[in-house]
Amino acid sequence: MGRIVALPARGEVVADVRGGGRALRVSWHHDDGVAVLSLWHDHLCTGTVRVAAEDVPALVAALTEGLADGYARSAVRASPGG
Repeated sequence: MGRIVALPARGEVVADVRGGGRALRVSWHHDDGVAVLSLWHDHLCTGTVRVAAEDVPALVAALTEGLADGYARSAVRASPGG
């Protein structure tokens, strides 16, 4: 991988809950038709995944469905009959 580079204007950095300088960067590269997910440790990129633009909706759906499922399970546990 390589040293830190400027994050494109359309992107996001998400910190790892474990801390220690770990993060996930998401950046769009429209000219290439991909979103790049990269793993960072401090200022060093340790891995990347290039996701085709047409596959991004499935990735977003998986994240959204997983989040919704977690909330649904929490609501059941919190209900008087749960």
